[in-house]
Amino acid sequence: MQNESTNQKKEFDLYEMIRFIVIALVIVVPIRLYIAKPFIVSGESMDPTFRNGDYLIIDQISYRVGEPERGDVVIFRYPKDTTKFFIKRIVGLPGETVHFEEGRISISNEGHPRGIVLQEPYLTHHSFETFNTKMGPNEYFVLGDNRPESSDSRFWGPLKAEFIVGRPFARLFPPTSISIFPGEYQSATSNE
Repeated sequence: MQNESTNQKKEFDLYEMIRFIVIALVIVVPIRLYIAKPFIVSGESMDPTFRNGDYLIIDQISYRVGEPERGDVVIFRYPKDTTKFFIKRIVGLPGETVHFEEGRISISNEGHPRGIVLQEPYLTHHSFETFNTKMGPNEYFVLGDNRPESSDSRFWGPLKAEFIVGRPFARLFPPTSISIFPGEYQSATSNE
């Protein structure tokens, strides 16, 4: 009789464990695939905003219901190798022309055909190339905050919207830098 009771308890425990695993998977997998995912910063291209080893949680929903804006930090699949993920800041929006000269960025668009100068107080490292790039529909110009150490749109062209995965929602590591929406900055411009 006790053997039968022990077997029933083991069956019940096994059933409960399987049930728990199924419920956990039904909840966790969709969250991980469609809502939020972890991301570890690798490299110095966004220094000092993000440092090598920063542990981030990516918000994957915002850009499904809205469009990225100038100044947003985005995580995206690298267009030349979609198995790799990059983190950069959006500088140019679809349909705009980005002018880069003497370390300054100006943006020309329908509303400002003569251009507006982008104010970037988050920069501590400048670079001094000269170029003009026109964005097509659904294309963004992205740059690292540490320009001399960044592989970005200056080298491989505009980023198509389809490669954008999301934006940083939270920084969880290092503990001294825990924050919500890290790197968030509302871009400022001035008429040229």
